[in-house]
Amino acid sequence: MDNLYREVILDHYKNPRNKGTLDPADYSYEDTNPLCGDEIRIDLRVADGRVSEVRFSGRGCAISQAAASILTEMVENQTLDDVKALTKDDLLEELGVPISPARMKCALLGLKALKAGIYGVPPHDEDL
Repeated sequence: MDNLYREVILDHYKNPRNKGTLDPADYSYEDTNPLCGDEIRIDLRVADGRVSEVRFSGRGCAISQAAASILTEMVENQTLDDVKALTKDDLLEELGVPISPARMKCALLGLKALKAGIYGVPPHDEDL
């Protein structure tokens, strides 16, 4: 089963979903992982309390980019309350492969940027 999830991650890395930017965006935030240099920007448009459009941009390792791509699919058409309720465990479950402690910040960078954009301040890692 791990091979299937690894293939999904590689597919999202090579063929990212919702790649790009939204201008204007209702919510936007860019963050970096200083340990490895990964960069992610998340842009959202919201209509009637739901995510109507989501895009991500950035560069970095396969895990950070694939996780951001997967995250955008998770939040499409969701209410802002549902997006706010997303946890790191939700994203890690969706990734489906074990993430080492050294790669955890890579995997969660998109979620951190998403929440910072919505709340206006970056969350602490333990708050994801």
